[in-house]
Amino acid sequence: MKAFADLTEQEILALAISSEEDDSRTYLTFAHQLMEKFPASAKVFIEMAEEEQTHRRSLTDAYQKKFGDFIPLIRRNDIRGFVRHTPVWLIQQMTLEAMRQRAEVLELENMRFYTKAAEQASDPTIQKLLRELAEAEKEHSSLADRLGLKHLTPDAKLEEADAKQKLFLLQVIQPGLVGLMDGSVSTLAPLFAAAFATHDTWQTFLVGLAASLGAGISMGLAEGLSDDGKLSGRGRPLIRGLASGLMAALGGLGHALPVVFFELWAISWIRWKYMDTPFLRAAFQVAVGGFFVFLTGIFIGSA
Repeated sequence: MKAFADLTEQEILALAISSEEDDSRTYLTFAHQLMEKFPASAKVFIEMAEEEQTHRRSLTDAYQKKFGDFIPLIRRNDIRGFVRHTPVWLIQQMTLEAMRQRAEVLELENMRFYTKAAEQASDPTIQKLLRELAEAEKEHSSLADRLGLKHLTPDAKLEEADAKQKLFLLQVIQPGLVGLMDGSVSTLAPLFAAAFATHDTWQTFLVGLAASLGAGISMGLAEGLSDDGKLSGRGRPLIRGLASGLMAALGGLGHALPVVFFELWAISWIRWKYMDTPFLRAAFQVAVGGFFVFLTGIFIGSA
């Protein structure tokens, strides 16, 4: 690696050109990922990419006038002092907020870079260009915020908040609720069957524990393998599988411990909060289902 202070004027311009190109591609990647669900924010990043390309063209023109057409490839990672960011293509999923924060960091780094580069350059024309770019970054220390005022209107922000809530509902709440209900209801039968068959609390606990963990593993695999989320928009299978599996195991363990009342309350509250189901109706529906499974366990355990 080379120290920034040791760069020649030619190397400074080459570094600036590659940096603007990298930043433009980063913003276009963000825009591509956000276009379907967050179109307003996608427009922000598209304009940011266009601005970076404008900077790159100005720098390229200045370079070619003094040093010719060949531009060596020099990147930030080749120079000591720059923050080393993980390439966005290696990050499977970034939140909208994480993208905006990355953009703000890049803009701040660019402002500092152009300020120092202008001090180090000797050609008056190049100095002037670098100072102008530094001033442009200084005037809007966060280009994401400046463009956000244009595209992220109150209505757009409400739409994006609604989209986030829908994604959370599809990816976490629904599979988690299905798992909790399945674990709470399905484990009743083997638990009470074991209780009436053995009349042994420890053996009953072991059966309940096995049934709960088995239900968790089964529900997690079923949810995770049933849908890759690409067409349904339900998100990553791993998240849905973990939510469903953990809640199924937790629902079953509630009977083995037991804390049935709290389970029924949690299920009813989630259905009321996220599914627009009246609380009492949700509690009644879960109780009726659990009652029939409870009778099944007693019937088999007493046979």
